[in-house]
Parts: sequence; C-alpha cells; structure tokens
Amino acid sequence: MMDFSPPPRRTQQESVVPMINVVFLLLIFFLMTSQLVPPDPIEVTPPTAAGTDAENAPTALYLSQDGTAAFGELRDDAALDAFAALPEEPHRLRADGRAEASVVARTLAALAARGLARVELVTVPE
Repeated sequence: MMDFSPPPRRTQQESVVPMINVVFLLLIFFLMTSQLVPPDPIEVTPPTAAGTDAENAPTALYLSQDGTAAFGELRDDAALDAFAALPEEPHRLRADGRAEASVVARTLAALAARGLARVELVTVPE
C-alpha cells in the first residue's frame, strides 16, 4: 500500500544571523573601550615645545613633579639603574612639565653617572 499524502512539514529553523550581529557588536564595543597600552606608571604632564611631536615610547623613564623616577614597577634609584641598563638608543625621559629644572637636571646627572650619554626629553606640541 502506497501513501500519497503530502510529507510532514519541517518546522522553520531559527536564524543565527541576529546572534552573529550581537556577537560582532559586543566585539566592537570591547575593542573600542579596551586599553591597548598599559597606563603610565605615574601621571606626568609633559612640557610643551614648538615644532615637536609627542612620542609615546614604551621604554621611557617617567619623572613626576616631585622628582620621583619611575620605570615600569620600579621607582627612584632602581628605576634609574634599570633604565640606564637598556641597550636601546635613544633613551627618552617623560618629565612632568611642572617639575623644576633642578629636579630634571639632577635626574639627567644621575643618568649620566650611570653611563648614558644621550637622553631625549619628550615634549608635546603647543
């Protein structure tokens, strides 16, 4: 005996397109709000200078307004020693623009005593 009745209808499957859209929106959100560069070890406001570009060197030595030197997690003399040991040239100093010139000069003298002949001061354009 043959059955000539129409075959049973398959149920409509759920579309995955809305789920893919949500995943891409979340991906874009997290990419836009994430921080790709680790934050500076201490907050500094670089001095301004005419005609220069600010450089964001990951191997810069940071100098705060009160004279605290920071290099990664290291502070003061340990930071100066680790920074001076870097083979990379040129060495960059990101000093706070409100730091006194004597503090910056003292830090540069300490770096020169550790064997650094050339240190660039990072500035931002006016």
